[in-house]
Amino acid sequence: MKRQSSNGNGMMVIHKVQAELASREGRGAMVAEFLGTLLFIVFSAGTVAVTGGLLAERMTSARLLAVALASGVAYAVFVGAAMPVSGGHLNPAVTFAAFMSKQIHAAKALVYMVSQCAGAVAGALLLMVMIPSSMHGSLGSDMLAARVSVGGGLVTEIVLSSVLVAAVLAAARGGSPVRLAVVGLVVMLGELVGAPLTGGSMNPARSFGPALVAGVWDNHWVYWFGPFVGAAVAIFVYDVCFRIAPKSVRAMGEVNHKASAARSY
Repeated sequence: MKRQSSNGNGMMVIHKVQAELASREGRGAMVAEFLGTLLFIVFSAGTVAVTGGLLAERMTSARLLAVALASGVAYAVFVGAAMPVSGGHLNPAVTFAAFMSKQIHAAKALVYMVSQCAGAVAGALLLMVMIPSSMHGSLGSDMLAARVSVGGGLVTEIVLSSVLVAAVLAAARGGSPVRLAVVGLVVMLGELVGAPLTGGSMNPARSFGPALVAGVWDNHWVYWFGPFVGAAVAIFVYDVCFRIAPKSVRAMGEVNHKASAARSY
């Protein structure tokens, strides 16, 4: 009976994925997540690659500030651009949080994550074309610093990702441009702290795209497990401990396709 139930759930997810791909709204959301993540990789990983390769800079305070600024502004801008179409996740950890809080179903979460990872790979490939081959380096791949332990890197990603997802939840339930700007500022702060330690990913797709293209897989599981645990922590604190769920809450996966549906983050 349990095996039949599991098979039934699996078939239901497959049918819902097919429905997402068959609908115009579903395809539009998939393209928005793909393009938004692609452009985010170009500007975030691209800044790391350009300053480290073309400019041959070490991780000085000036370079760290440039990387943090590029990542924060790029994420806020492209999330805002994708928001009316897909809800503007551009991050599997955010999508996982939306699924955990029952704001999107498993099929939509799967479609979003695949689109985000595909966009990240496409963005990294585009960087290979843009940057001279002799200066590709690791294409801005996330790696643990020499003296950072795996445990320390994992905790760093959990903490930074939980703060980012909490900011996303606040933005989704407020909806103002100011709160969207706060999300960008949180990414900047996360980069300022995390970039010298782990690369400051907070986004599995951000780590996956450059890693696949450049072939840099050292401790790559940290950049999936950490953000996903961080997302779960944010959901627990925000929805279980604080129980912040007003009646006017907007679902993170709903978009502005219908008059009755509110636009989401």
